[in-house]
This record gives sequence, C-alpha cells and structure tokens, in this order.
Amino acid sequence: MTAKNRILGTLAGTVVLFLLGWVFYGMLLMDFFSSNVGSAGNVMRSDEEMVWWALILGNMLQAYLLVYVFSKTNIGTFSGGLKQGGTIGFILSLGFNLTMFATTNISTLTSSLVDPFVSAVMMGLAGGVIGLIVGKK
Repeated sequence: MTAKNRILGTLAGTVVLFLLGWVFYGMLLMDFFSSNVGSAGNVMRSDEEMVWWALILGNMLQAYLLVYVFSKTNIGTFSGGLKQGGTIGFILSLGFNLTMFATTNISTLTSSLVDPFVSAVMMGLAGGVIGLIVGKK
C-alpha cells in the first residue's frame, strides 16, 4: 500500500463517514435518538454550536483506523473492506456505547444497542470505499 493510497483512502473514508453521519444521525434517525436520550437530556449541540473541526477530525481518525488495519491485514477490495469495516465499527461502537450507558445518563439502553448497527453500516461502507482505494496498485 502506497502512501498516496493511504492518504486518498483516509480522505475518501472521512467524506463517506461524514456524509453517512449526516444522513443517518442528522436526518433518518434523528427522531429515534432524540426520543432515546437518557436522563441527562438536552445534550446535543445545535448546528450553530457544532464544533466542526472536531467532527471532521473524529471522522478522519476513524477512517485512518480502517486504513491502518487494512494495511496490516492486506485488505484491498470493496467487499473485504465492507466486511472488516462493518465488524470493526460494530465492535468499537458496542463497546463504547455500553461503557457510556454504564457510566453516564446520556442515552437509553435501546439507543446504546441500536447505535452499533448504525456504526457497522457506516464503517462498513467507508471500509468498502477505503478497501477499493488502498487496493489499487
């Protein structure tokens, strides 16, 4: 895997994660997650209060995690990236969500168990795109 492919894969993955996050969390599932807030309530930032640099950097780091793992495991296809990205996204999100559910009042158990599936889809699709890019010679 070349440095160019790593950079392009990271950038493409960042864009995919950002756009899918907007579609899933900002549009399709916004009402679901809003109705499954824990007792802390009212913790979401409005669009005007969003810290965009942190959101973009967070997406970039997630994309780079996939690039890094794929480089170590020789994943270089869309289907390989889709499977591994989805698995990684599910496991990381489930671990994070259960830990947050156990230690905070931010979300309900329902949303903590649904979110890993959303993350699996997002990371899977980002992983597919990354796999396609990093696998190019």
